[in-house]
Amino acid sequence: MAHSYEELKKKTVAELREIAKETDHEAVKGYSQLNKEHLLTALCQALDIEQHRHHEVVGVDKASIKKKIRQLKKRRDQALSDHDHAQLKMVRRQIHKMKRNIHKATV
Repeated sequence: MAHSYEELKKKTVAELREIAKETDHEAVKGYSQLNKEHLLTALCQALDIEQHRHHEVVGVDKASIKKKIRQLKKRRDQALSDHDHAQLKMVRRQIHKMKRNIHKATV
């Protein structure tokens, strides 16, 4: 039976130990002595389940936006060293808007 991290996290320690009993993997050896946090980690390793969800960016080209952000950071550093506060504010706002676009497109 396939398990997900969210499903395992909702289970009790006794239920997790039952799953560990059925699993023959080095990571879950000594499962009866493990607390829930360590048992959950060991089960995820034994069952090859990722412990966190990866977010995807949909609808925008994240690589090109990050490239523009890196260029803007160079301009920001230059404005900082030149003490050009107007330019600094403008560049910081552009960086912020681009980062917000990436965050909005994340699902």
